[in-house]
Amino acid sequence: MKASHVLLALAALVSSAQAANQLLVEAESFQDRGGWVLDTQFIEIMGSPYLLAHGLGEPVKDATTEITIPAAGVYRVYVRTKDWVAKWKAPGTPGMFQVMIGEKTWKPLPVNFGTKGADWAWQDGGTVELPAGKTRIALHDLTGFEGRCDAIFLDDQSEVGGPQIPNGGPELAAWRAKMLGLPEKPTNAGEFDLVVCGGGYGGIGSAISAARMGLKVALIQDRGVLGGNGSSEVRVWAMGGIRRGLYPHLGEIVEEFVDHAKSSPGNEEEFGDAKKEEIVRAEKNISLFLNNHIFAVEMADKQHLAAVIALDTRNSARQRFAGKFFVDSTGHAAVGALAGAELTLRETEHLGMSNMWRWDDAGAAKPFAPVPWALNLEMEDFPYPKRNHAEWFWESGFNVHPIFGLEETRDWNFRAIYGAWNAMKNKGGKAEHVNAKLEWIAYIGGTRESRQLMGDVLLTREDIAEKKPFPDGTVPTTWDIDLHYPKEQYAQKFPENPFISKAIFDKKVDKEHGYPVPYRCMYSKNLENLFMAGRDVSVTHEALGTVRVMKTGGMIGEVVGKAASICVKNQCTPRTVYERYLEELKELLQQPGVARRETVQAKITLPADYKPMPPPITKPENAAGIKASTLPGLVVDDDQAKFTGKWSQGAGLEGFIGNGYHYRSAKEEGAARYEFTIPKAGKYEVRISSSPHENRTTKAAITIEAADGKHQATIDQKAPPKLKNFNSVGVFPFEPGKPAAVIIGGAPTDGNVHADAVQLLPAP
Repeated sequence: MKASHVLLALAALVSSAQAANQLLVEAESFQDRGGWVLDTQFIEIMGSPYLLAHGLGEPVKDATTEITIPAAGVYRVYVRTKDWVAKWKAPGTPGMFQVMIGEKTWKPLPVNFGTKGADWAWQDGGTVELPAGKTRIALHDLTGFEGRCDAIFLDDQSEVGGPQIPNGGPELAAWRAKMLGLPEKPTNAGEFDLVVCGGGYGGIGSAISAARMGLKVALIQDRGVLGGNGSSEVRVWAMGGIRRGLYPHLGEIVEEFVDHAKSSPGNEEEFGDAKKEEIVRAEKNISLFLNNHIFAVEMADKQHLAAVIALDTRNSARQRFAGKFFVDSTGHAAVGALAGAELTLRETEHLGMSNMWRWDDAGAAKPFAPVPWALNLEMEDFPYPKRNHAEWFWESGFNVHPIFGLEETRDWNFRAIYGAWNAMKNKGGKAEHVNAKLEWIAYIGGTRESRQLMGDVLLTREDIAEKKPFPDGTVPTTWDIDLHYPKEQYAQKFPENPFISKAIFDKKVDKEHGYPVPYRCMYSKNLENLFMAGRDVSVTHEALGTVRVMKTGGMIGEVVGKAASICVKNQCTPRTVYERYLEELKELLQQPGVARRETVQAKITLPADYKPMPPPITKPENAAGIKASTLPGLVVDDDQAKFTGKWSQGAGLEGFIGNGYHYRSAKEEGAARYEFTIPKAGKYEVRISSSPHENRTTKAAITIEAADGKHQATIDQKAPPKLKNFNSVGVFPFEPGKPAAVIIGGAPTDGNVHADAVQLLPAP
């Protein structure tokens, strides 16, 4: 069945049904959501999609819908909601909202909702007298600060305290289905060669690749846009080198739909949601199902999936997707977990979840009322984001459960963001931010690590660092092994859940050609028709630090799609592709991304207007700068320097030497010491490498320890270097056996201090 036909069928369903004189109204089914947004990311935790009043501190427009009252009477109203800051015993109730019901008495119920309980529960809203027939209902936000509503239940026979409404687990799911009058069995969405579960980069790559190799594909995504972390909802720009290594055509499909955002987070348009959807819908072999959350599976036997069952997040309708093969590209390995796949889960010390944010100039004074329920932050409690956006390092949840603690982590990030904004508007930053207004906060969290499905190979950091060869090496991973940890200086005030992270880069990855990830990391060890693509592939925590970026995940999808076509063609398992058909897979990986065939038995063809893509730009985004060995004179890079104090590593600014650079906060007093071995006495010009940035200091302190004593100098690191990549600080005498060192930093200054390479050139 085509996706358009399914949507028409679903539109005919009504997400409210009656049992006697009772009525359940799911908030997600409201005909007009107004300014409320649909939040689907915590269904595993609390059982349902819900509406969120994400107004950035300004009340959002009412969500409204029409309902049918089964019989005239006095109805008691219950609303499933929560006080989202109560978990932390924070003062105030920022998620407060009202419910209005009825045509004649269009006024709020006497109870404000979102004001009780740290957990999701049915809050009693009192009674309202209603006539039989159609009437209106509305959610009226009072704050703009993340009020949330799951469902509304009306009962004309209930006394105070209410009936025994289930509040969670299978009981709640069964009760919902009964109250909504859902059929006992889900609707049949069709039978497919490949069912791709998840619409991030891995899922898109899998679906397009498989469709072009002649498979009938279902692509199921639980939100309304494709791209996952690379969508406008999360706004992580796509990283990872493509079109290189053993199979330089890998990445050509990714190239078709990848965003070209100039920053992360950029603006909404930069992430190309519409382009991704258009490219997917253009493939005649793909049926796209947006807004469908997979919540159950059917097994043919212990080793084979038969189908997945999905919930339409807009109206509660359920569909069954039967398949010969499946791809788990859900990020959380949700399908594998439901089906009993072998997996690993790091409940503590895992990568966290980010919620990025942006602000803009309102053109006039824009007040922001104090938020006592937010984290009580001062300007020194967080890194001030000078470029009007807060980046990936607004990350927390490192020791919170990576699945069942996600709503808590997202809400903690909200408290941190609003606390920082309060400091910028009402405390130490108020003079600078009089006209500033919040423009965007990601309410969908960017998660990095949760479950890993086990394949026949578990790729490790050692495999990558030692360049261990595998006969089935495929996708080139080029991103540094990038692991995140809480940043110490910002963790002091909130050590239980730090919200600012740092990245520690392991530079062992071949960033130009890439390390070829084995195909055997891309299918389940114990389920014989399950592939995986994206961040849930079979790797260790450390190896995940390199394969988790989106372009790499998209290429994994390209490999999986081609392998699935071999499985269908030869009626074999993914493991058998490695054992018997590896050469056939390699031949497919040598094909251009636009290559296609009508069926798995047909000949592969190229479009009549096919033109090979130009050679790729192989300079990696996060790596290899200028090699120190190519520079004249004596060069000591920052990876050889001795550091004191708190420094961070980076590679995001252009023009660096080696693998990156170090930098430290303006308020720190740490220093970087570069020591030289002088082969011949003489005068040497001392040059300091620097990559300019607006948050750098204008007076970086430089100390030169030469044969005739110590000398002092300063560098403006905010301005571009006067020489190519370097600034000269003078000529000094150096001799063998005498002091020969350069020190960068050592005292507080007016901006971040940058430490890269130091060069000594013999003076004329």
